[in-house]
Amino acid sequence: MTSAKVDKGQDGRPAATDAVTSGEGYQRALGARQIQMIAIGGAIGTGLFLGAGKAIAKAGPSLILAYAIAGLVIFFIMRALGELLMYRPVSGSFSEYAREFVGPFAGFVTGWTYWLFWVVTGITEVTAAAQYMTYWFDIAQWVSALIFTIILYGVNLISVKLFGELEFWFSMVKVTAIVGMILICAGILTLGFSDAGDTASVTHLWSDGGFFPHGISGTLMTLQIVMFAFLAVELVGVTAGESKDPKTVLPKAINTVPWRIAVFYVGALIMILSVVPWTEFEPGISPFVAAFQKMGLGIGAGIVNFVVLTAALSSCNSGMYSTGRMLRDLALNGQGPQFFTKLTKSGTPLVGTTFSAALMLVGVWINYQWPGDAFTYVVSFATISGMWAWIMILVCQIRYRFLADRGALPQSAFRAPGAPYTSVFALAFIGMVIVMMAVDKDARISLYCAPLWALILGVSYLVLKARNPENKAFAKS
Repeated sequence: MTSAKVDKGQDGRPAATDAVTSGEGYQRALGARQIQMIAIGGAIGTGLFLGAGKAIAKAGPSLILAYAIAGLVIFFIMRALGELLMYRPVSGSFSEYAREFVGPFAGFVTGWTYWLFWVVTGITEVTAAAQYMTYWFDIAQWVSALIFTIILYGVNLISVKLFGELEFWFSMVKVTAIVGMILICAGILTLGFSDAGDTASVTHLWSDGGFFPHGISGTLMTLQIVMFAFLAVELVGVTAGESKDPKTVLPKAINTVPWRIAVFYVGALIMILSVVPWTEFEPGISPFVAAFQKMGLGIGAGIVNFVVLTAALSSCNSGMYSTGRMLRDLALNGQGPQFFTKLTKSGTPLVGTTFSAALMLVGVWINYQWPGDAFTYVVSFATISGMWAWIMILVCQIRYRFLADRGALPQSAFRAPGAPYTSVFALAFIGMVIVMMAVDKDARISLYCAPLWALILGVSYLVLKARNPENKAFAKS
């Protein structure tokens, strides 16, 4: 086992035993209501509201099965994360666990990669939010992007409680939209009202070319789209250091993953594809918009535009939150500049959040000035960098369980069912998704930046290690 900075409780055991994680300095201000909605909102984003249109065109009704299987894998990942969180709930969870159970370099790579993931995601989401605003207002996109970034930056600096409250309402909008769509579709199927009433039928799930209209291969090629839609579900782990009662709240939030995916993804797609034949969906067009149009509800486009605007702002808000905490965790372990450790009086990471927000604004400006292939390559890297966090969660949980079962570490109060076999299965599934990304010419650009980023991290790590040879963050026990 490798050494790492481990916050200790008063009894010398890991800080999971204390009400407040010692040494981090954060305020435990996130309540159960906010954590639950952060967990729900993390699984619902533009990947569902917009990206599902392309996936439906590729896989047809079998996309439902793809979301169901991928959802099961996500549940395994979240339960693995939950086991680690109950062992030691810390704000820089993925990086901390990678550092402890794999090695200092793994912690370094995980922390900086997850930071990059959210910076890039924040750039794309605030850019998208600015584009959505043009639906209602004739306003320059850079103006909207600047305003949104400043507002979310201010919210994240004021207090973590305000961040949680904003995220609660962002998530509420997304949940309400999906539940509303499900209820409308159910009404059409049973009562036959609206313009879609005469043709709506669950037989659309298998009668228009079969359940696998493009074969199994067509379904497999959508897995990267499906997994991208779930990115950010792990954000609940970053909140561990600021949850009022992590040992109670986090397990409850994680255990809601199955029904969240069943309702918001599988349930919504079953309803939409029953009302509108899959052949009528097109890539680039939201399936929600297409469904509203088929129903003859002209206000549908405006409603969906508002929802995707909310989803984009929610993602950017999450990015502001997580990047500052990741940078501070790296700095506390000597793997980043020390000025990132600074907290405001309200317990928010001032410098890390400011640095990340500034990069988001620069990225937005670059996107507007040179919207070419180079930026597309960087943006697509978000997929593989996000999945790296999942890989580290699973590897760390396998290592932790091995040590805990042999008495080397205290047992977690929230053991992942079926582990380590479920974790191994999830790793194999992620490996298959990466292979599918390499095969698909539209998705393989996600892998192009990975070697360059690995080189940058490798060189940076060696430089930091050479300059700080006595730092325990770079040493193995």
